[in-house]
Order: sequence, then structure tokens, then C-alpha cells
Amino acid sequence: MNQTNAAQRVIYFLPFVMLFFLMADTIKAQTKDSTKTVYHFSGSALITNNGISVIPSFTLGKPATIINLNMGNQKFSFEPEFRFSLEGKPWSFLFWFRYKLANTSKFKFNAGFHPAILFRTVESNVNGVNTNTITGQRYLAGELSPNYFVTKNTSVGAYGLYSKGLDPGGNKNTLFLTLNANFSNIALSKQLMLRIAPQVFYLYIDQHHGYYCNANVTIADKRTPFSLSAMVNKVITTDIPASQNIVWNTSLTYSFSHLYYRH
Repeated sequence: MNQTNAAQRVIYFLPFVMLFFLMADTIKAQTKDSTKTVYHFSGSALITNNGISVIPSFTLGKPATIINLNMGNQKFSFEPEFRFSLEGKPWSFLFWFRYKLANTSKFKFNAGFHPAILFRTVESNVNGVNTNTITGQRYLAGELSPNYFVTKNTSVGAYGLYSKGLDPGGNKNTLFLTLNANFSNIALSKQLMLRIAPQVFYLYIDQHHGYYCNANVTIADKRTPFSLSAMVNKVITTDIPASQNIVWNTSLTYSFSHLYYRH
């Protein structure tokens, strides 16, 4: 069985596996004190000079804004993501459903899947008049992300995502595999904190392959909900036509978070 067929099997069964865990977690919660159930609602909005996709070798090539929302309980969350160019045109909408298979101080293992719509502008000529039409292409994707915490603020992990294109004209099979690390809460001063997240990854798209490395650096101020980040992605070797040798951006992000308790 090749990598694509194996990934297809994972994505087809992942929603049912997550539904099973969600039902089991709900039944388990009903046997406990309901006052211990915590719900959260959080989100972020960022503006960037160059919109970069979930797979960091793909870029919009122009300034963009990305809105992320996150709502759920200790185990299950719904995390929609809306991406637009600063011209107001939709770029992509992702509707993540995620479940925490393991969540301890040392080891975390999440599974997720999402339906998504990727938008593109198509030029056409109608009765001698050039027009631009925004069309959407549908995708279905699944992910697995184990992470081991060496210390409270240092972790190493892996991430795997498989995406299946459902419409003609788009990528049919995409496999994205990473090895990553995360170094957070590095004190620059009493108020300024630094986070560094390097990774290397393998990308497969419809018979084409590539290897890449990238790093994301974020500076946050404890006194404000804003943070400033920069990301650089570099090709190691690839035959994927759309790959650029170097992709980079800077972003300003506003974040918020709320907790709710069920009594």
C-alpha cells in the first residue's frame, strides 16, 4: 500500500473514530459532577503582508487577514478558520473538528478533520466583456499531531495531514508530514516573551515530492493581547511546480480567550 492510499484510509475513518471518542467522552462526563465541565471560547485575528497557507510552502502572494475561532470543552473543539485577502476576497475557509486523544503534562495527541473551501478567481469573457468570477473548490482533510513535552515550555513532535480534493481542477491528493519543536515563554524581559517553532517537512502533491524547512518566531507582550511574528520557509529539494525557494511573512495578531463553567 502506498502513502496516498494509506492516508486516504486514515481520513475516511477519522471522522467516525472522533465521533466514537466524543460519544464515549459525553457518556463518561454524565457520570461525573457536571460542575467540573469547562467550556472555552477563544480566537485570534491577524494581518500579514503575505498570506501563507497551513502548508507553509503555499502562499497567497499578497497581504491577507486570517480569523481563527476555537470553541469546545476539555476534549472536543470546533475551530473554524476564515482567510481573506485585504482586498476583501475570500481565500479559504476551513472548519476544523478536533479531539484530544491524550492530554497530560508530558504527552498530547490530537486528531482532527475538516471540510474546506479554497477560493480562486477565474477570468472569463462573456459577450466580449472580461469578467472575474470567484469559484470554490472543496477539500476534505484529516490530521494527527502527537507532541512530547521535554519541559513545561519545550516540546518536540510530529504532524501529519492528508487532504483530498473533491472537485475537478484542484489537487487530488496532498500529504504533509512534519517533525517540529516548540520553545515557548523565553523571557526577553519581565513583560516580553519569545517563542521559536522550527520544523522540517515532507510534502507530496499528486506524484510530486518536496522537502522543506521553516521557522516561526513570535514576540508577545504580557500586558497586551497583541503579538508580532515572522515566518520563513525554505526549499531543501522539490519537484513541486508551485514551490518558491523562499517564502516569508510578518504578522500582527490579536488574541482573546474566555472560559465558561457548566453548573
